[in-house]
Amino acid sequence: MTMTKQQRVLYRQGTGFWRMTAKWVLVFGALALLDGLLRSWGNALVWPVIGIVLWVPFGIGVVWYSRKDQLVTLTTGELRLRRERLPMEEVNLLHVARLWLEGRSTADDRPVPEWTRSDRVVWVPLLDGRAYGVEFRDPAAFAEVFGAFAVAECGGPEAVRAKAAAAVYPQPRPMRVRSGGSGSGSGSGPDLLDVFG
Repeated sequence: MTMTKQQRVLYRQGTGFWRMTAKWVLVFGALALLDGLLRSWGNALVWPVIGIVLWVPFGIGVVWYSRKDQLVTLTTGELRLRRERLPMEEVNLLHVARLWLEGRSTADDRPVPEWTRSDRVVWVPLLDGRAYGVEFRDPAAFAEVFGAFAVAECGGPEAVRAKAAAAVYPQPRPMRVRSGGSGSGSGSGPDLLDVFG
């Protein structure tokens, strides 16, 4: 009987729907409370009604759907992007580990601390030289988990440095961004997601 090794979940990102909804309720609830204190509680009841009316066309249709986060799950065996699966055997973990130990990440080698809120893409390098960009709500948090996992899988910091000095592999070439949004490029500009997302 063959036993399959259970994959441990290292990082998971949802679509952000319930986070947006909670913030929507908080904003319109605060407006109702403020209106009730300043004018009357009868007038305050208007704000929850406005919030409910606008929630579907504007909250879901504009704020959330156009910039919804990609469903991403990182396990010890694969990276799942919605229904797509990328086995770790195809990922250049040595390159990820080397860059992480040097304080860098992604295919463009930018230092992680220099990332801004609008830079949502983390590049995942493959052994064949390609690199796919995946959008994250908090790219630095994913990069930290992914980098630490890569270092551990490669045998630790010293083993990574030794292997990197001897290894020869193609420099990753950015291909395309796997995103839930409709925009293209390496990041998403500031929008209402910063308020309600």
